[in-house]
Amino acid sequence: MRFGSPAHRRFSSGATYPNIPLSSPLPGVPKPIFATVDGQEKFETKVTTLDNGLRVASQNKFGQFCTLGILINSGSRYEAKYLSGIAHFLEKLAFSSTARFDSKDEILLTLEKHGGICDCQTSRDTTMYAVSADSKGLDTVVGLLADVVLHPRLTDEEIEMTRMAVQFELEDLNMRPDPEPLLTEMIHEAAFRENTVGLHRFCPVENIGKIDREVLHSYLKNYYTPDRMVLAGVGVEHEHLVECARKYLLGVQPAWGAPGAVDVDSSVAQYTGGIIKVERDMSNVSLGPTPIPELTHIMVGLESCSFLEEDFIPFAVLNMMMGGGGSFSAGGPGKGMFSRLYLNVLNRHHWMYNATSYHHSYEDTGLLCIHASADPRQVREMVEIITKEFILMGRTVDLVELERAKTQLMSMLMMNLESRPVIFEDVGRQVLATHSRKLPHELCTLIRNVKPEDIKRVASKMLRGKPAVAALGDLTDLPTYEHIQAALSSRDGRLPRTYRLFR
Repeated sequence: MRFGSPAHRRFSSGATYPNIPLSSPLPGVPKPIFATVDGQEKFETKVTTLDNGLRVASQNKFGQFCTLGILINSGSRYEAKYLSGIAHFLEKLAFSSTARFDSKDEILLTLEKHGGICDCQTSRDTTMYAVSADSKGLDTVVGLLADVVLHPRLTDEEIEMTRMAVQFELEDLNMRPDPEPLLTEMIHEAAFRENTVGLHRFCPVENIGKIDREVLHSYLKNYYTPDRMVLAGVGVEHEHLVECARKYLLGVQPAWGAPGAVDVDSSVAQYTGGIIKVERDMSNVSLGPTPIPELTHIMVGLESCSFLEEDFIPFAVLNMMMGGGGSFSAGGPGKGMFSRLYLNVLNRHHWMYNATSYHHSYEDTGLLCIHASADPRQVREMVEIITKEFILMGRTVDLVELERAKTQLMSMLMMNLESRPVIFEDVGRQVLATHSRKLPHELCTLIRNVKPEDIKRVASKMLRGKPAVAALGDLTDLPTYEHIQAALSSRDGRLPRTYRLFR
């Protein structure tokens, strides 16, 4: 073996530029030109309104693929004068045969040529038809979307298949171990009894056989009009999108005929409060080697505000501050393990299986609710814990927990907006509701400006209203609605004491 100074390894670039540190530019190499933003950020959403009232909105995002779709101001809240369940049917009938395409397979094959996928979702106030595909196929995709929305054939065979799909979905909804979708339906029904967002989102069983092409056309004629639509795109050139919109969505007569006198339900949501109870044996919901124990599920909600109001941001921060989740959850602060429902409820009461806060917001109202699950024998105690947490919302807010909730809300917002389909939905929904879009940095500024007194103010105002309650499972020990209301009006959130002569 030879010992001496170690040999220097020669790298491929070592001979050309010896002894030049990485922090200095290399001699003889052209100076790089970096992309810059000139004053105004290049993230603004461009919006153009066509002659027929249809809005076209687009957002720049670089990449090979784009997401675009048509959002319509239509959903279950507009079904007061119709058979309930039309929006549910239309969601299932989406991307079926049209005037230009003989079958769903033909639509999927057309999309496949551009690496595309499609989806349709309905909520209480919005219907969304969306496609993600290669940007080069923009013209084809806009033409296909226009055909799917305005020229569906709605054949007898397709409607019959949809009836079967809806029937299956309703059965699945009642059998699944996770009752959250059913409870959300029930709490809306209790909070807004028989009006707007309280109408059934899922088609009632008795209406499945009654909905046909004639019923669907009578609804489409009133609600699928250009002034209630937004064509939104992410990752597309705005001018090209407007050009395609003019080509396929301007001056087009839909399958249900020329629009006559339009009869649109413009009712404002009326919050009523109340209780919806469904007694059900939950002991055999999930059998198997490790069966889920029998649980009773309770959801208590209060009216918040619409997403158009200034108080929407403080309510969003309050919801994040409450947080919560299941009793088993892995992860650290990013999962919300320091939120109130974890610290004050799940960490202290080991017998509770779930405590989660939800905030539903619409253009004229909102609903902040807490969902909790426990053994049927501990329902009364569980309800009292929830009512106490509601009362504590209107008390002093710790600055540390407020800052944590604000940071978590901003990080969740920014992480979600890294996804192209999420940007598309955000652009579409905001432009549909307000004709413009608040950018992420504007929303972050509003979140940062929330102060403890804002949280206290919105919570105190919310607590003055009547509660909405949804209960599912064995409800033997469920307190009366009047007792829950009394607890939410008290200073400490305690339920009135009850005395029994015989136990």
